[in-house]
Amino acid sequence: MIEAVAGPRAVEILLVEDNEGDVRLTREALREGHLRNRLHVVEDGERALEFLYRRGEFAGAPRPDLILLDLNLPRRDGREVLAEIKADASLKRIPVVVLTTSRAEEDLVRMYDLHANCFITKPVDFDQFIQVVKTIENFWFTIVVLPPPG
Repeated sequence: MIEAVAGPRAVEILLVEDNEGDVRLTREALREGHLRNRLHVVEDGERALEFLYRRGEFAGAPRPDLILLDLNLPRRDGREVLAEIKADASLKRIPVVVLTTSRAEEDLVRMYDLHANCFITKPVDFDQFIQVVKTIENFWFTIVVLPPPG
C-alpha cells in the first residue's frame, strides 16, 4: 500500500509493521507532518526484504530514505531483517528506526549491536504515538543529513 503526497521528490519511508492500528496511526501522523512522503507498508519481515531487494511484486520499488521496523513480525522477525540490512553493502546506509513495544534491555542492546540507528519504544497513548512519529519525521528529514540514495 502506497500513500503519496503531491509535490517534488517525496521522502520514501518503508514501514514494516503487522499491527494495523499502528500502521493507521503512523499514516495519520505522517499526513499531519510538514514533509511530502510516500509511505510503503509491508506486514512481515519476508516482504520487507522482498521490497528492499526489489523482488517479485516489488521489482519497481523505490529505495527507502528511512525504514521504521517493528521487532515482533511474522515470517521473519525484525531482528533478522535488521541483521540482513546492515550486513548488505547496498542497504546498510539506509537508516533503520526500531519502533517496538519491547522494553527489554536485551532487545535494546541487540538492536544497537546490529547497528540500528535508533530504538524507540512505542507509546500506548494515541497522542504520544502521533508525537513520536512526527518527531522521527522531523529529526530524520529536517535535522539529519542523510547519504544519497544508493
